[in-house]
Amino acid sequence: MSYIILHALAPIFIIMLLGFWAGKAKMVDNKNVALLNIFVMDFALPAALFSATVQTPWSGIVEQMPLVVVLTLAMWITYAALYFICIKWFHKSPQDAAVLTLTVALPNYAALGLPILGSVLGESGSTSLSVAVSIACGSVLMTPFCLLILEREKAREAGTAQGSSLTMLPVLMWRSVKKPIVWGPLLGVVLSALGIHMPDLVLTAIKPLGLAATAAALFLTGLILSARQLKLNGVVALSSLTKMIIQPFIAWGLVLMMGLHGSLAITAILMIALSAGFFGVVFGNRFGVQSPDAEAALLISSVLCIVTLPLFISLTAGM
Repeated sequence: MSYIILHALAPIFIIMLLGFWAGKAKMVDNKNVALLNIFVMDFALPAALFSATVQTPWSGIVEQMPLVVVLTLAMWITYAALYFICIKWFHKSPQDAAVLTLTVALPNYAALGLPILGSVLGESGSTSLSVAVSIACGSVLMTPFCLLILEREKAREAGTAQGSSLTMLPVLMWRSVKKPIVWGPLLGVVLSALGIHMPDLVLTAIKPLGLAATAAALFLTGLILSARQLKLNGVVALSSLTKMIIQPFIAWGLVLMMGLHGSLAITAILMIALSAGFFGVVFGNRFGVQSPDAEAALLISSVLCIVTLPLFISLTAGM
């Protein structure tokens, strides 16, 4: 099992390492990655998420609604609790806290979901559907939280914020929804719910963008990391512990509360037990927010999951 996990993690580390090396070797300007960030955030990732959600049958999403509930609650609980701790105990800025908590709360479904689930439950249509549903949950129900905070703080710094956060909410939500990274997967979910099938020509046309999404995002993450000096501290340790141990047990508790069992219960726990995703780091860079703690948590959780994933796979074997 460790070999399977290493096999799944190898592309992540290699592509991030290539980005890191390109930055350190000055092959790419790691201080100015705006163009690559636009490609990833406005084109590649939205195309990949749209393709995943629009091709997910609505009936399949409805059947896996318990999975949606567990994933969403586990991510929301983690995000809210860690954000509060970062603000109140570690006195982080709202932008830094938002980037860090999204990195921790949103697992790396896109890169690790299918390899891990496929090795445990077998590669099948239901496995692919579960991964697609997980990606949809993260992109539609999770990322807007971070975007709302980043947009709010950006407005305040620019002096365009008017009134309280509550009164600004409609404007902030509109700014978030306008971004391709949000409306892309959301449009896919709506079309799926309406039973509208995208022409094969359209899906074929955007497929190369979707295929480039994960690799480009990982390369960009490595490039960003090459410009930083990673340091370990209390918030990094807490974030890594939360991601790899506490959040999966939150999902486990939700599974027990809902009385789930079998492959659905295993899927819910293992999807949350994946390492931290790169969305937070990439989002932050797009808004000019540098979070060394988020970057450190991303790297540490990617290494720790080599140990923690086999643990949760073993613990869930009898469910």
